[in-house]
Amino acid sequence: MSRLIAPVLAFLLAFLLAQPMAQADPARWRSEWPQTDFARTTVPDWSEIRSGGPPRDGIPAIDAPEFLPAAAETRIDGAEPVMVLEIEGEIPRAYPIRYLMWHEIVNDVVGGLPVAVTYCPLCNSALSFDRRVQGRVLSFGVSGKLRHSDMVMYDRQTESWWQQALGEGIVGQMTGVRLAMLPGWMESWDQFRARNPEGLVMAEPAFNRYYGHNPYPGYDSSRRPFLHDGEDPPHGIPPLERVVRVGDRAWPLTRIRREGGISEAGVRITWEAGQASALDEGLIARGRDVGTVRVRDEQGRDVAHDVMFAFAYHAFWPEGRWMVR
Repeated sequence: MSRLIAPVLAFLLAFLLAQPMAQADPARWRSEWPQTDFARTTVPDWSEIRSGGPPRDGIPAIDAPEFLPAAAETRIDGAEPVMVLEIEGEIPRAYPIRYLMWHEIVNDVVGGLPVAVTYCPLCNSALSFDRRVQGRVLSFGVSGKLRHSDMVMYDRQTESWWQQALGEGIVGQMTGVRLAMLPGWMESWDQFRARNPEGLVMAEPAFNRYYGHNPYPGYDSSRRPFLHDGEDPPHGIPPLERVVRVGDRAWPLTRIRREGGISEAGVRITWEAGQASALDEGLIARGRDVGTVRVRDEQGRDVAHDVMFAFAYHAFWPEGRWMVR
């Protein structure tokens, strides 16, 4: 099976990279996006937005996912990463990256709270949001567009475009509106099960995908990110080094690991071995150990954060503060 899968994954990657970038002109987009108000935007230059290859909904978001008891799940390797949501009073939920790799957005409801669990492989940005905005509940899909290599989401209610890494509307009626970011994190499946033996895990979606496989083998050890031509981060930090972003600050993961954890700027950042990189080997379970980050405040409460690639942080927070020492 693996001998068959590898060429298919290589073809998919070649397809994505070889696709001609649609000219950055709203006039060319209006036939596909008739409800989007392109007169309203915070994007300074339309050339920042480019096609990622797949069309609108070519990467299908998941709506109303099904869940299994953690003890009943047998497909997932213990080192594989999962996104975690622990809402007070609710059973903790794990959203495996093996599924988010191919769907990027999950629209879910946890204890009455509508949430969007999102993952952009090209930026390694994994964020969860409250879907309630201005008195309505939005549902999100994948636009097929990228900006600074980060997924551009869209909401189905207004067809506004949203920057996933920012959780902010960038085109259309919702321009300038920010989604509330929920405290969540990525950890290994073993770590989730050990803490939450009665937890829930998202079941495998009913799509024909190579779940458990990484379509970008070797990506996070590459010298340059895919589909991004912006400048490198400062301080000699490699573009594809992971950084822990809290607000507009970023801590290089290499520093956190070297110092065994960090307490500063009102947060405590810890690191624990045991989580495989989703963007290393062709099989996610075989990815090298990049470990699990947790971020808490001085009272021990979980803090909303992201563990993203340095190039993406620099692109979206060009004036951000690098916590290099």
